[in-house]
Amino acid sequence: MRTEKLHRALTFDKPQVATIGFFDGVHKGHQHVVNAVIDEARRRGMESMVITFDRHPRSVVDTGYMPQMLSTIDDKLQLFSLTALDNCVVLPFDAEMAMFTAKQFMTDVLMPQLNVKVLMIGYDNHFGHRISDEEGFDDYVDYGKQIGIEVLRADEKMVQGVDVSSSVIRAFISEGEMQKASACLGRQYMIRGTVVTGHKIGRELGFPTANIDPSSVQTMIPSAGVYAVKVRIAGDDAVRRGVMNIGSRPTFDDGVVSLEVHIIDFTGDLYGKTLSVYFDYRIREEKKFGSKEELIKQLRKDVEQTIQV
Repeated sequence: MRTEKLHRALTFDKPQVATIGFFDGVHKGHQHVVNAVIDEARRRGMESMVITFDRHPRSVVDTGYMPQMLSTIDDKLQLFSLTALDNCVVLPFDAEMAMFTAKQFMTDVLMPQLNVKVLMIGYDNHFGHRISDEEGFDDYVDYGKQIGIEVLRADEKMVQGVDVSSSVIRAFISEGEMQKASACLGRQYMIRGTVVTGHKIGRELGFPTANIDPSSVQTMIPSAGVYAVKVRIAGDDAVRRGVMNIGSRPTFDDGVVSLEVHIIDFTGDLYGKTLSVYFDYRIREEKKFGSKEELIKQLRKDVEQTIQV
């Protein structure tokens, strides 16, 4: 797959069947559209292309908006590379681009620079600075006819009765519904972060934990609770089972939000290492225990439950 950041000199000689969007998470709905683009390109003897952005468009339009991301730009490109796409173009989204209407974008970018001949629009998707609340797919078709771009619409993608979207997946993650989120993503949801020095309480309890710095995590952190997870240490291909606690450790009343993962049957120094944590399911909600002994008993149950799955 050819991946390019858009600049004035960049052109594509071969005609393209393309789709455009932010594609946060590259979930099953996105995959459905990408596969439709690939199939259409092959049918017409053209190349397939995904056009995406280097940052969330709303974060440029609304500077106070802090998006809860499902994937980083590097994650997205890696996921696209696993498909049969021919090209991926990353647009540097800025205030100037935010003012492009759909027609301007089709006229000034899609046709002359990217050689897009067919544009596949995701179900209920919009792009460009909207000239009215009613502007949508039929308008894109009309603009395309004027410019020489055929505009098609991909149908919606349902998973287990759910119309898949990034916002639906975020809602599942915010509720700790990790199995539903993973079903919509087509893979386990994952966060990545750096291990820092913690309070060493887990070690005192017999369950040493790697404490991940929340500020190092660039994607959405699931809701508070205890989760069965799988862990991959950067530079090590092994995938290990673990139990992760997300929350404020109410038993110790410190009120500090923490991300602590106990990697089962692992010993070693993880300080400064990057961990990728893949979520299986939420075991239970976070709870305040009356004593350390009660907490230790529950931690043993959490580990046993994780091992049995």
